[in-house]
Amino acid sequence: MAQDTPRSKVLLVEDDTNFGQVLKNYLELNDFSVELARDGILGLAAFRREKFDICLLDVMMPNMDGFTLAEEIRNVDPDIPLFFLSAKSMKEDILNGYRLGADDYITKPFDSEILLQKIRAVMKRNQELQEKQHAQVEFQIGTYHFNSRLRQLTRNEVSSTLSPKENALLTMLAEFKNDLLPREAALKRIWGSDTYFNGRSMDVYIAKLRKYLRDDTDVEIVNIHGNGFRLVMPETQE
Repeated sequence: MAQDTPRSKVLLVEDDTNFGQVLKNYLELNDFSVELARDGILGLAAFRREKFDICLLDVMMPNMDGFTLAEEIRNVDPDIPLFFLSAKSMKEDILNGYRLGADDYITKPFDSEILLQKIRAVMKRNQELQEKQHAQVEFQIGTYHFNSRLRQLTRNEVSSTLSPKENALLTMLAEFKNDLLPREAALKRIWGSDTYFNGRSMDVYIAKLRKYLRDDTDVEIVNIHGNGFRLVMPETQE
């Protein structure tokens, strides 16, 4: 069957040669293009060399472990989907993975079909975020002008470029201005599900947005405990 669109490109970094090759072949049979790197340093070189849609990282690797590699990847692209694949199942390791911004932490051994469905779900979520066109793309937030299409937040002719997730979250807050943005709604639209770890990730992004908006004392993102957030600003602002 002819390919109408390019296949999504996966960076798989795994030092177990047999396991890595088997997983690479499985993903390729399911219409992904896979670059397999044998350690963290080679994985980082591949990431800097090419454009990927998702990264699958082993944690225990020679030369550069998966957690360190994830930090380097996040410095380049803070929003690329990222999974850890690891035999390390201690709670501290799992929490560390999510703190580094993982979309999922999957312990070995795992069912390849379940991994495939998780990858597809994350890819679908990101595609929908990228393709979604909001009826309103420009907002006045106090003394800030926000263009969600350009991901630009501007005040006094000084502009900041938001990351895709920062942009999506501020857009939802602006759409619900002075009203409750339900926590569950934001998590499902932007993160794909309202899990505990996704909730912690969203809290980090809320903190980042508060820093962007801190120079206008009439604007505030208020935490409505257990329910969500409100972007509070003067009612006259459109």
